[in-house]
Amino acid sequence: MSVTPLESSPGTASPGDRPLRPATLLVRGGTERSNFRETSEALFLTSGFVYESAEQAEATFAGTEQHWVYSRFGNPTVAMLERRLAALEGAEACRMTATGMAAVNAALLAHLKAGDRVVASRALFGSCHWIVSTLLPRFGVETVFVEGRDLDAWRSALSSPTALVLLETPSNPMLDLVDLPAVAELAHAAGALVVVDNVFATPLLQRPLELGADVVVYSCTKHLDGQGRVLGGAVLGRTRWVEDILQPFLRNTGPALSPFNAWVILKGMETLALRVGAMNTSAARIAAFLEARREVLAVRYPFAPSHPQYALAQRLMTGGGTLVTFELAGGKEAAFRFCDALKLVDISNNLGDAKSLITHPATTTHYRIGADERARLGIGDGVLRLSVGLEDPADLEDDLARGLNAAREGGAP
Repeated sequence: MSVTPLESSPGTASPGDRPLRPATLLVRGGTERSNFRETSEALFLTSGFVYESAEQAEATFAGTEQHWVYSRFGNPTVAMLERRLAALEGAEACRMTATGMAAVNAALLAHLKAGDRVVASRALFGSCHWIVSTLLPRFGVETVFVEGRDLDAWRSALSSPTALVLLETPSNPMLDLVDLPAVAELAHAAGALVVVDNVFATPLLQRPLELGADVVVYSCTKHLDGQGRVLGGAVLGRTRWVEDILQPFLRNTGPALSPFNAWVILKGMETLALRVGAMNTSAARIAAFLEARREVLAVRYPFAPSHPQYALAQRLMTGGGTLVTFELAGGKEAAFRFCDALKLVDISNNLGDAKSLITHPATTTHYRIGADERARLGIGDGVLRLSVGLEDPADLEDDLARGLNAAREGGAP
């Protein structure tokens, strides 16, 4: 959509026509250089664009000429991010949004209409759960929740015609998995579009489109930026669906990503492989450390043999991820003592950051879904979600030991 062609970097193929590897795509994919020949991706911090003539403006709006129109519709910096993420994901097309929740909301509302039916995994992030349980029914959309781990429940729910299936795997915060290839096959037989939230796994550790998904959504606020700086979201899928279904919704409702935020995420993606690799290694070590502590009732980490879906995780993912969820004896009081005793790990409801972060889901991210729903999901008052960062894992273990000592009744930091 540029006025004059810019020099493009490789998208998905190397000069020898061999597909580029993820680490290369994260640095080079989708970049376009202007006539100034900048090394870093250019930041086009502009709301609008000018035309050479009134005739060109008319032709642009008529669709007979390509030209940048308005940054709510598209922007060169945002477009570079869209191309890079699409190349990394192996998707035909990508559109960015202002936040991860804007991405989920757009993917659903762009596709659905009154009278449609949605089947969703019960294990969803709190705001996603609210959209399915509260918002969609207001517009005449039937919604059904199922236990994501139960293939028979999916089979029963998808025995009726369905417009859309929504799931996250691994789930937030209990790190439950869904057998995506099996569910996708059932969903497609019911006529459904399969939308997968892949935030926890990232494009590096799980490839939902290759496992049967039609659409993948991300909160780029998490690992893609990875340093706690900006908000952003992404929706990826086939070109026809993105351009015909999603794009009109985004263009007319306006959840546009700021060019500045897009630029920050582009720079963050350059180190994604390094960060996720290191954090994944540390998380596996931390999970083993926590399992050995008597204060811990249970640990959830997809690549820990103790995970109830360990075999499925090995089949769907190439790594266990950067999150570890665990439950303390002593409930909320012990969990709070644990968090308050930490001196290195920060209390925060964010995740995927270079800094390690801890949150108590029952009183933060999943508070509003209610106690009954939390109980169904296994989110007890002693459950904590740890996002493992880039600190030395030995220092993290020392800090976690401090918290665990404090968590014991009568313990001291």
